[in-house]
Amino acid sequence: MQAWGKDQKVGLSMLQLMGDPAGELTKALDMELTHPGPNSIGIIGRCKRFAMYAVNGEIKAINVSEAEDDPAGDDNPDDTLAEAMLKAIEASK
Repeated sequence: MQAWGKDQKVGLSMLQLMGDPAGELTKALDMELTHPGPNSIGIIGRCKRFAMYAVNGEIKAINVSEAEDDPAGDDNPDDTLAEAMLKAIEASK
């Protein structure tokens, strides 16, 4: 995750990138992508595309990018991008 953060130039920002190699958090948040499309090509246990704002362990806002024809949110990730999350954070106050 450090290499990805460095590549994305988030360095010492307030953004924290976190890995979930065993999928424990993914399952606890009910964010496991269970659509048969990715599973049919061998992508098992993938996490849905989501962004979360949490303060002291309390989830204040969570946005998920998914659609019936785009279960992974790859074609339209807008709900999980910075602009949408900033709006969600503001609305959570």
